[in-house]
Amino acid sequence: MNSKTLRELHDALGVSRRAVQGYEKAGLVSTTSKNKYGHLLYDQAAQDRIQRIKLYQQLGFRLAEIKYLIDAPAPVVKEALEQQILVLREYQVHMDDLIQKAYELIHTL
Repeated sequence: MNSKTLRELHDALGVSRRAVQGYEKAGLVSTTSKNKYGHLLYDQAAQDRIQRIKLYQQLGFRLAEIKYLIDAPAPVVKEALEQQILVLREYQVHMDDLIQKAYELIHTL
């Protein structure tokens, strides 16, 4: 069995206990069992789901959006990701412009 405790999730996935508890509170993930010490366990499906949630957050989606996307059909997820990529590209252009302005400022000093 590949179930993990919260501590093991943190070590394996780099996700905090508080984040996982927030995912649980939002109804995005749930524990699958407890070990003999009473520690909550997350099976492989829950771990995969947590990884997906974390990726969506890194892409800029809010938990409310993730709650909608996590179980949505592939075409819905694909459309949302394509739209988010456009947002991220605009942000990237903006950041590139700021970096260029910072370089220009450095050269004037």
